[in-house]
Amino acid sequence: MLWLWTLGDVAVIGIALLLSAFALAQGGGFTLLIAAALYAFLTIRVEGNSILDFLRHAAAFLLLEQQYYEWSERN
Repeated sequence: MLWLWTLGDVAVIGIALLLSAFALAQGGGFTLLIAAALYAFLTIRVEGNSILDFLRHAAAFLLLEQQYYEWSERN
């Protein structure tokens, strides 16, 4: 952990910010900067959990994985 992020997240955020700085210097839009800021916000870790982890689990539960329910009659 480094501040509020893991070391891998800090590396991704740093590379994304560097690329967005190059894009802004070349006259590109703010798209990469906004994406880097959004990723940085979503990967903030508090007590081992992040918003991005929650969204991944929610998407897997609601959309990606099949839910299996077994119904039985009680006697």
